[in-house]
Amino acid sequence: MRVIFAGTPEFARVALQRLLDAGFTVPLVLTQPDRPAGRGMKLQASPVKQGALDHGITVAQPRSLRLDGKYPDDAAAAREALLAAQADVMVVAAYGLILPQWVLDLPPNGCLNIHASLLPRWRGAAPIHRAIEAGDAETGVTIMQMDAGLDTGAMLLMERIAIAPTDTTALLHDHLATLGGRMIVEALELVACGGLTATPQPSEGVTYAHKIEKAESAIDWSLPAAAISQRIRAFDPFPGTTTDVGGETIKIWSCEIDSNQRFTDKRYGHILSIDGPGITVACGQGALRLTTLQRAGGKRLPAADFLRGFDLSVGTVLGSSTSSPDSATPTP
Repeated sequence: MRVIFAGTPEFARVALQRLLDAGFTVPLVLTQPDRPAGRGMKLQASPVKQGALDHGITVAQPRSLRLDGKYPDDAAAAREALLAAQADVMVVAAYGLILPQWVLDLPPNGCLNIHASLLPRWRGAAPIHRAIEAGDAETGVTIMQMDAGLDTGAMLLMERIAIAPTDTTALLHDHLATLGGRMIVEALELVACGGLTATPQPSEGVTYAHKIEKAESAIDWSLPAAAISQRIRAFDPFPGTTTDVGGETIKIWSCEIDSNQRFTDKRYGHILSIDGPGITVACGQGALRLTTLQRAGGKRLPAADFLRGFDLSVGTVLGSSTSSPDSATPTP
């Protein structure tokens, strides 16, 4: 079976490699144009492009696939490449461009998408982040027959995995990437023998995983400790969560809910205690022990190491709280 592959980040590169390992012929890969990255902001190829070039696969990087859009020459060149590939099916994973109808209709077996959620929950750009942020107990991968909507196509395969209390987006991403790679191989093998059944997505339970914005990174200490903890895990590795202290912005990378702390009011943002394991901060409900922190330009450090180079004390207010330092009083 000849497979056109469209994808951009590491999640997609894992699936591409699994297809190649399984013996599928991939004559063409579509991926996003090279982007500036790193301290020097030099143009950098996507993980999928790097993987494709390692295997000698032709790569196309159109800025758009809309023949009547802003970049019609890109779209026209992509159309020629897609037609020349003579593929049986197209596999899409975190590609980053909307596929117009002419692309969806081109392969005889259509376009199959690897989506990292249990559809219809968390359609959209950031399903892994949003599942952790929302405190979901499970997630998974859905293989979907693509249509013109945003992740609205019929479901072909679905598998579930539990979200562990310590899972970050980085950890969960790797589990789901491996699962998605295995499932798309299984799906294509079933396509080849006519063994796949499409099931329409239910109309109930639809949620949208909107793109993560850097503006979301600032911690709101008025939220419950559990909600802040979920966001810290969800925003690791990008964009990280931040808080201001003494005019400096620091990043918080890991924490624990401190079930032993009880205090008499809602003066969130105050440091309640500092000890070896971490820095305990009052939240809108409960308290969090911050265990891994980072200064701008520095490295992620355990709390004890961080405190050797950054002076914090009990009563210090983090974030935008304006409450007095001694107003959050721990009680035994």
